[in-house]
Amino acid sequence: MIDGIYILANDVVYDQLVALLNSTEANAGREIPVCIIPYNEQLDKVKAEIASRNNITLFENYDSIAYWDDFATQIWKNYPRAQKTWRGWGFPELYRLPMHRKLCGLDGPFDRFIYFDADTLLMGPVDYVYEKLDAYDWVVNDFQYKSDLKFVFDGSSEQMQQVFNSDNLQSKVFCAGWFATKKNIFSPAIRAELLDKLIAGEAEVMCCLGPDQSLFNYMVLRSKIPYYNFAFHDCKHSTGNHWSSQFDVVDNMLYDQGRRLTYLHYMSINSSNFTQLCAGEDVNIPYRDVFLHYRYLKSPEQRPTSFKRQSPLIRLQKTTTSFFNQKVNNIKLNYRNFKDRITK
Repeated sequence: MIDGIYILANDVVYDQLVALLNSTEANAGREIPVCIIPYNEQLDKVKAEIASRNNITLFENYDSIAYWDDFATQIWKNYPRAQKTWRGWGFPELYRLPMHRKLCGLDGPFDRFIYFDADTLLMGPVDYVYEKLDAYDWVVNDFQYKSDLKFVFDGSSEQMQQVFNSDNLQSKVFCAGWFATKKNIFSPAIRAELLDKLIAGEAEVMCCLGPDQSLFNYMVLRSKIPYYNFAFHDCKHSTGNHWSSQFDVVDNMLYDQGRRLTYLHYMSINSSNFTQLCAGEDVNIPYRDVFLHYRYLKSPEQRPTSFKRQSPLIRLQKTTTSFFNQKVNNIKLNYRNFKDRITK
């Protein structure tokens, strides 16, 4: 039985990737092999980092990559509302398509694995997660179920009831940035059946804002594989993981009311912020010193010792970007009304 970790990455998230690899080595409790799934071909820095480390590999099963790219393409190209929505927002025809490559782990070398988005830091041992896979096929540890359901599924209540036949769908959704599962948990027959159902119209329940997250939730819940969320089923012993929460910092590890986090997720913070920080710019990132500790754990001499304030032009660009991001967030908050207008 081979346990492992997958990370989706490219050179754009290089600094975050290094921090995550270092945090994994420091905090996992044992040596766990890591395989990096390529987001695209921009991999020069990633390949150099892999070559400098033991027990880290690059996912090179290009048949699997092509399969999951095609799988997601068939779904979203045959989903007219998604296509119309993305065009209306000025997004690409296949929005965030490479994010679906997370599913390549199902075809990879590890029998049991945990998937990490590159914008995470591992804070504690994960053996308890692998052990839970003895009883369940998909395991998560997050509080997505406390958010609005429309950020995962936004079909009508009638559609969702018909597809999932569940009176408590809200309690079952999860974040796709961190999960654990097993190799080949979706057989070729199950994959084909799910694809047929989606193309036939069941895709209408899925949200267009986070396509990979919506699809993974659909696949898990529609296939009815055994599923477990520590944050829902064992909330007394679970912790937060989102950067917006208030955690205690002790020796570069984070604690939530005395309980050590398993991971910290920097979800929605632009990767350019981390790149600029590591270049010595004074960028405000939550738990900045913790991130820098892990980023430069193996090269402390390269860690910036002082940070320069950004020029007025850079600050203006950031203000403009923040304004744009706020506009996107407003779109999300008003998504249901927007959807109603474009489908009339």
